[in-house]
Amino acid sequence: EVQLVESGGGLAQIGGSLRLSCEASGISFMDYAIGWFRQAPGKEREGIAWSVSTDGTTNYADSVKGRFTISSDYAKNTIFLQMDSLKPEDTGVYYCAVSVHLHVRSLGGPISRAVLWSEGNYDYWGQGIQVTVSS
Repeated sequence: EVQLVESGGGLAQIGGSLRLSCEASGISFMDYAIGWFRQAPGKEREGIAWSVSTDGTTNYADSVKGRFTISSDYAKNTIFLQMDSLKPEDTGVYYCAVSVHLHVRSLGGPISRAVLWSEGNYDYWGQGIQVTVSS
């Protein structure tokens, strides 16, 4: 059984930091592309960060670029999302997800963001974890 379990969420102050973790069981992150998504209150879920083990490529939504960093500890089969300079608009439920299709597709070169953030390309999802940024 495949499971993705997020942890590290909670309450943070404006300008503060949090680090989310996503631990996998039943799969190896080495075989998948990894995406972080979030859903703000009253909004649709959006892709915010992406990485793939084939060449270490990462991609970020403009809203988090320069503030969030995705990283991997493949030995522990865990993915991280370091979130710095947090803003109230970062509040939401955060999900990690994996895609074998995008992992394979990454071997052919860059992938458009429209494809990276298409939820239909992802095979497994975590249950989501709440992040709240407040003063």
